[in-house]
Amino acid sequence: MHSGKYIFSQVIEFVPRYEFEKLVKQYNGDFHTRDLSCYNQFLHLIFGQLTACNSLRDICLCLKAHQKSLYHLGFGNTVNESSLSRANERRDYRIFERLGCVLIDIVRTMYSKAIVPYMYSQEYELFALDSTTISCSIKLMEWALGKYSKGAVKMHTIIDLRGSIPTFICITNGRYHDSNILNIIEPVPNAIYTMDKAYVDFKELYNIDQCGSYFITRAKDNIRYNITETNYNIDKETGLRGDYHIVLTGYKSSKLYPAELRLVEYYDSENDEDLTFIANNMDITALEITDIYRNRWQIEVFFKWIKQNLTIKNLWGNSENAVKTHLWIAICAYLLVARIKATYDSPYTITEVATLISVSALEKADLRELLENPDLLSQNQNVNELTIF
Repeated sequence: MHSGKYIFSQVIEFVPRYEFEKLVKQYNGDFHTRDLSCYNQFLHLIFGQLTACNSLRDICLCLKAHQKSLYHLGFGNTVNESSLSRANERRDYRIFERLGCVLIDIVRTMYSKAIVPYMYSQEYELFALDSTTISCSIKLMEWALGKYSKGAVKMHTIIDLRGSIPTFICITNGRYHDSNILNIIEPVPNAIYTMDKAYVDFKELYNIDQCGSYFITRAKDNIRYNITETNYNIDKETGLRGDYHIVLTGYKSSKLYPAELRLVEYYDSENDEDLTFIANNMDITALEITDIYRNRWQIEVFFKWIKQNLTIKNLWGNSENAVKTHLWIAICAYLLVARIKATYDSPYTITEVATLISVSALEKADLRELLENPDLLSQNQNVNELTIF
């Protein structure tokens, strides 16, 4: 049996502790703290995410059951759910938001050379933009207004398609329109942003164009335009139906976007659907435009992974600060798993790495060996105990 460190204690070694302590000082996170420092709060919450605990009560119950192992797991001590809940309500969520940004910078470089499928030219940075909605109780969370008098929280996200690593996250209430995010982001020059038709705001799309960036999105059905140039050199066997240069002719749209656009028509044989895309990149092929948009579904997979493998469906608090703390901790957990996978060059997917960490968090084993060959993990009662979570 491996007599070294616990898997969980090895995982938290990937947390940039120095940067975290700087953030705690910046936002005065440990002011008047007794038993629960910001770092200890972080450990409680990250443990809950990695072991799929459904509530603060579950986190505290599990840690109290392993009281003798707390020191070796990295905890100074454990607290009850009331203390943990108060910390989530009161401590500035920006500590964990900024920690997430630090991890994003670290992890993105580790996946920067990943190949994007179906792309012939790898010279562009490729991003996908979308949002996911988390339903909640409007009676408990009055700040989280959604549609039809229901409660909802939105997580607006941009991911780097190389590695599916989030690069931008903004958490709002459910009524915040998706296209408003275009007012906030700072486009990266020579990067391509792909998004669905909810983001068709020609004023902001023109701003992306003026920043030297590119976009690909679905065209709305009521778009009005004139064709200025037609590309007849297309292979209809690939699904392409048209490739045009256009100018908008709508009264408002022509003023908001006065430059030339690219319009690509494509037939999706799998879903028996005709699709129309608009873009401002005139250099890549029409088929590349459709394939880049196909890669946009990586962000849907990312959202699905976050909801299925991390605990965000049951929010661990009702205030805006607590909810943002919870969601940023979930993002940090994802980034830690992605960092571990890249560091050890594990053959497993991020989902499989997260699963292995989850079922063996309280096991003493070598993390590298676990991710290279899970059969080397010794079998004892601690593994079975984790199945109750």
